[in-house]
Amino acid sequence: MTADALTRFTAAEQAAALAAGEISSRELTQAHLERIAAVDGAVHAFLDVDAAKALADADEADSRRRSSDESGEPLGELAGVPVAVKDLIVTHGQVTTAASRILEGWVPPYDATLVANLRAAHLPILGKTNLDEFAMGGSTEHSAFGRTANPWDLGRIPGGSSGGSAAAVGSFEAASSRPTARSRASASSPWHPRWTPPAPWAAPSWMPLCCTMSSPRTIRWTPRVWSTPRAAWPMSCARPGRAGI
Repeated sequence: MTADALTRFTAAEQAAALAAGEISSRELTQAHLERIAAVDGAVHAFLDVDAAKALADADEADSRRRSSDESGEPLGELAGVPVAVKDLIVTHGQVTTAASRILEGWVPPYDATLVANLRAAHLPILGKTNLDEFAMGGSTEHSAFGRTANPWDLGRIPGGSSGGSAAAVGSFEAASSRPTARSRASASSPWHPRWTPPAPWAAPSWMPLCCTMSSPRTIRWTPRVWSTPRAAWPMSCARPGRAGI
């Protein structure tokens, strides 16, 4: 199986392949890192990528899985599935800027609870995704470190303020179903990117997304997003067939 094919799997499919021993977390994480290297220069979904730490986390997940297989001790369903974290959320030992020059270079001395839970569940963190500065915006055009492009049409927006997370998922740079790229629920984020259809990361409603705090590409509930008439779609949004990555 090619690295490119691995990044097209949903997170549920990635988790199933890991559980079946068909792939390792290192292989899966490396595939996503290669995808980031290939396309993120155009998309600018990420503000920081720590490849060495992500691979170390993946190796730890693989080690835990081997131990679990030997001991029979259960392992989390998504252990080993790589994720991205919105740069508004603090990560111990990794720069967190909230897309602002005010925090440029700041390395938090602790993890947010969300990040601590991801680490405890052995999900490798690929890096930190772009956003509108301090999450104040709806397009991810207002980051101090540059705009994020919609991967389906690089001339258009991905929504915001969690546009970096949405674009990472939509361009196959991060895992593709819950929990995927992690964002937060405030203002118009992260549900605003759902109104940039026909985006594969669209969310069907406010409440499930707020509760799961994720930017999913595939959703297990039945969405009604596509009932929105094409004429009602914002002109800034991407549509099929446009030039993307």
